[in-house]
Amino acid sequence: MAGHSKWANIQHRKGRQDAARSKLFSKLAKEITVAAKMGDPDPEKNPRLRLAVKEAKSQSVPKDVIERAIKKSQGGDAENYDEIRYEGYGPNGVAVIVETMTDNKNRTASNVRSTFSKNGGNLGETGSVGFMFERKGEVTYPASVGDADTVMMAAIEAGAEDVESSEDGHIIYCTDTDLNEVANALEAELGESESTKLVWKPTTTTELDLEGMQKLMKLVEALEDDDDVQRVTTNFEASDEVMAQL
Repeated sequence: MAGHSKWANIQHRKGRQDAARSKLFSKLAKEITVAAKMGDPDPEKNPRLRLAVKEAKSQSVPKDVIERAIKKSQGGDAENYDEIRYEGYGPNGVAVIVETMTDNKNRTASNVRSTFSKNGGNLGETGSVGFMFERKGEVTYPASVGDADTVMMAAIEAGAEDVESSEDGHIIYCTDTDLNEVANALEAELGESESTKLVWKPTTTTELDLEGMQKLMKLVEALEDDDDVQRVTTNFEASDEVMAQL
């Protein structure tokens, strides 16, 4: 399984500290506020908001936090955030995409650039690594939902493009524009998903050894610690032996 889908497993095994969980909740709430402000505050009438709420629920964000984030979007004091994507290279030439939401572009650009340089990476121009990824919809289910054939059939029926099944679970991919429709169809067949979101799926990967993985993790964790950073995607590939040593 490629690195982009192993990353969550690393974080899960390491366990999230309370502070990191609080930061995750804050980022998910920000996405909800922005989605609600850009469209209808009713998730059923706003596909982007519906996906944001669904992802927040999958990460156990409390209902009152979700409702407060939606309500905040309707107030006159709601911040205006710009969505900016940064691209660069991490240690050993791994491609890195950093998605941000910021109310201060200069601060965010400076922080992201500094984090790359301090952790063995280089911030590039927009498009410098983007060609190594495809924008896709991603729906994940636990292994317990069914065997690979069952999930594959459900995915085909739902209009998905690809399925990766392993002992860790099932990852279903579709075109980015079909995510809402595919997720609804899968939910009707398989039940509530673990996660439903838009992702950057690598088309080419870079193999890393243990030392390379440790360096990359340091960079990614430093980026994710920034309040303006919503998510970080890389195109690393690592053997099961290397993953087991982390």
